[in-house]
Amino acid sequence: MKVIQIYCENTQSYHTCPPGASLYQLSQQLDARLASGVLAALVDNQLKDLSYEIYFAMHIRFVDISYPDGMRAYQRSLSFLCRKAVEEVLPGYRLAIEHSISRGLYGEITKDGQPAGEAALQQVAARMRELVEKDIPFVRVKEATEKVIALFEQNGQPEKALLQKTRGRFYTTIYYLDGCPDIFYGPLLYSTGYLKVFGLDRYEGGILLRMPQAGNPLELEPRPKQPKLFHIFRQHKEWNEILGANSIGSINKIIQQDKARGLIQTAEALQEREYATLAQQIQKAHDRIKLVLIAGPSSSGKTTSSKRLGIQAKVAGLNPVALELDNYFVDREKTPRDADGNYDFETIGALDLDFLNEQLDDLLHGKEITIPRFDFIDGKRYFPGQRLKVRPNDLLVLEGIHALNPALTEGVKDENKFKIYASALTSISMDENNRVPTTDNRLIRRIVRDAKTRGYTASQTIARWQSVRRGEDCYIFPFQENADVMFNSALLFELPVLRRHAEPLLHRIHPIDPSYAEALRLLKFLSYFEMIAPDDEATIPPTSILREFIGGSSFVY
Repeated sequence: MKVIQIYCENTQSYHTCPPGASLYQLSQQLDARLASGVLAALVDNQLKDLSYEIYFAMHIRFVDISYPDGMRAYQRSLSFLCRKAVEEVLPGYRLAIEHSISRGLYGEITKDGQPAGEAALQQVAARMRELVEKDIPFVRVKEATEKVIALFEQNGQPEKALLQKTRGRFYTTIYYLDGCPDIFYGPLLYSTGYLKVFGLDRYEGGILLRMPQAGNPLELEPRPKQPKLFHIFRQHKEWNEILGANSIGSINKIIQQDKARGLIQTAEALQEREYATLAQQIQKAHDRIKLVLIAGPSSSGKTTSSKRLGIQAKVAGLNPVALELDNYFVDREKTPRDADGNYDFETIGALDLDFLNEQLDDLLHGKEITIPRFDFIDGKRYFPGQRLKVRPNDLLVLEGIHALNPALTEGVKDENKFKIYASALTSISMDENNRVPTTDNRLIRRIVRDAKTRGYTASQTIARWQSVRRGEDCYIFPFQENADVMFNSALLFELPVLRRHAEPLLHRIHPIDPSYAEALRLLKFLSYFEMIAPDDEATIPPTSILREFIGGSSFVY
């Protein structure tokens, strides 16, 4: 019998299998420790589920839950399991997955607008565990899109049907779980038996699907306490519903009806109102507020937000004065090192906190200081002679990733601070039970901006992204609930705009590049959005947050 030779990156050796063998069968050739954690595989750098059949020589890397794509496959499969259980034990109820909360998924189980009660929730959780024990396979098939649209219209899932209508494809891949159909935008696990670790909790009137820890898959992620973050998601969901743009399909429909300019104008007006509201809050308490702190993760639009807030502060009669945290780095040889021995510029220890707090204290007591300048080429701090003094109507603004960490400004009384957390908290959904990850929104922003302003390729940006994310987990997200106000910098129209800018950059990544799998995932994600025409894109205001990434801003960065 003819056999196929496969190179497995996990074992760093070749394996053989007959034509038509599945990745699942091949995974069983691994030692028990490796095989038990396998969730999916990269086949020639393309993510596949374990039912994928092998007919040619391939390079394979099996992935577990510690790999981002492994975690995403787990989340998708758990969402499907929950939906199946809801339909079986709660006839007439519907599951909607709306957004992430920490590393879990927030959703609602409702019937005629009323949420399921506690007893019903326990029934769903019990049925989910029964389905896990039955080890039912997730079956992937490709069907005519017209049939898929009719199927989801009959099932009472209009957003799924609308997305397929506006996408314009002849065929659509769908999954079945014991006869129950659904669409997901990436591979699922091999079967329900892989979902032994999960939590289904009551959370803020809805539900929270809790995931295993990436570093300890037998333990659940802690239950999050993020009321402020949850509130901002809810607020923007309500705005989206008012605008009739709460899913990708509905946004595509607006664009296809030549109404993109109205969407741009309304979204920008809503965001400008938020900046004005922030400035008014600060102005009303200006006798108490001496320092405005703005923090947020990468590509959240912190810089543009600080500039637009500054304009609104001037309208309110204040004079914003920015102090740049980058000038307070310690000299290069004093910079802490990470576990690999490299300089760790993300840690708060890379900043001279004593000197920063000394200068803040002087400024807030009316003294004049000499502002430092940090030279990133030679790694030294200099004092070129620029002086600064805060006057009664001045508003001191400090923006940076550590701005909400109390250690950064421990010399300033908390009552004298106004703390803002800014992030692109994407509030639209792909459909009823598939969210748009906020992290993907920020990554696509960064890919476009890095190419335009820093000369980085998409591959280089993707390669750095996991390190960026680790820094956010350590130094930003633990302090986000310290904010007085959370600001959502996401714009409803931005992904249809970013698609035009990002796709050519992602297409340049070669198949053997380690970033290729992520590029394919992002390209598929972007393909669901109808692109906004260049003439409509030209109407985006020069002060828009999106201009920070696509170019054409009237601000100097």
